[in-house]
Amino acid sequence: MSANVELVVLEDADAVAAEVADRLAHAARRGGHIALTGGSTPELAYEKAAKLESDWSNVELWWSDERCLPPDDDLSNYALAKRTLLDNLDSGPRQVHRIKGELGKERAAADYERELGDTVFELELLGIGPDGHVASLFPNAPTLQERKRVLPAEPGLEPFVDRVTLSIPALNSARAIVFALAGAEKADAARRAFGEEPSPATPSSLVRATNGTTTAILDRAAAAKLSA
Repeated sequence: MSANVELVVLEDADAVAAEVADRLAHAARRGGHIALTGGSTPELAYEKAAKLESDWSNVELWWSDERCLPPDDDLSNYALAKRTLLDNLDSGPRQVHRIKGELGKERAAADYERELGDTVFELELLGIGPDGHVASLFPNAPTLQERKRVLPAEPGLEPFVDRVTLSIPALNSARAIVFALAGAEKADAARRAFGEEPSPATPSSLVRATNGTTTAILDRAAAAKLSA
């Protein structure tokens, strides 16, 4: 098992979301830069985090990736966070750095790269797809070799819309990386990400904090194929 990842195995998806929410709330109190992601487990975590801590005024929010869609589209990662987290806070973040996917992947990536600069995230929340992808970095994609911090990306699965994503070096620069996984459909990806040697066939296996901590929070179903 990967020695550089702390594994936290909890009973079910609700427990995973609660643990992630607690970490988000603590990060909001500390302040700094936080990177969010999309997905069903983060969605529940955002709802819980807003209840745990309603003052995010010391935080600047970022995203690890985004689909090239309008910001109010139901498939937008920003829209998900706005609906579940931002709209439920008493004091919102001091700045929200949205990836402007509606500009198209090339322009949106260049715009976000300029805005991001050398920002370091205090906390970076990530999910993993059933195929092992992370952010919008898909198995064996050319983007895995790129050194720029922000990249235009091709879709690797539905919905087949263009993407903008942080690169492996950008993801790995975070001080604390937290993966959140729940459900039996994630068990094989979890095994490959955290129980096998790093490989471009499993992009999530390449994401580890270079100068910080990496934690995977899983429910029992997602952790089922990991060795004890």
